[in-house]
Amino acid sequence: MNVENLNNFDPFADEDDPLAGNADVGSQSNYLHIRIQQRNGRKTLTTLQGLPKEYDPKKLLKAFKKEFACNGTVVEDEEMGEVIQLQGDQRAKIANFLVEQGMSRSSIKIHGF
Repeated sequence: MNVENLNNFDPFADEDDPLAGNADVGSQSNYLHIRIQQRNGRKTLTTLQGLPKEYDPKKLLKAFKKEFACNGTVVEDEEMGEVIQLQGDQRAKIANFLVEQGMSRSSIKIHGF
């Protein structure tokens, strides 16, 4: 009686892992994230993070504040670098503004309710 399926045979042993050399698999680092955070009551805060290095966050913040008639600030974060915070729900306005300035819509991720 010969039982073939009890042999130690790995069908994938000769194949190498196609994702082994790529450390950025599933990384969100190449996206621009626009999020909304609930403060107290009806007040909200919109954050913009993952801005590419060629954009100056202070100049961008100044343009946002003038265009959207809201207040905002630039906060330094350990993981994401400089994060722009704006008062109110400005997610759609920020995305449209950045697309008008030449950024691709596919690189922008909008999060929140």
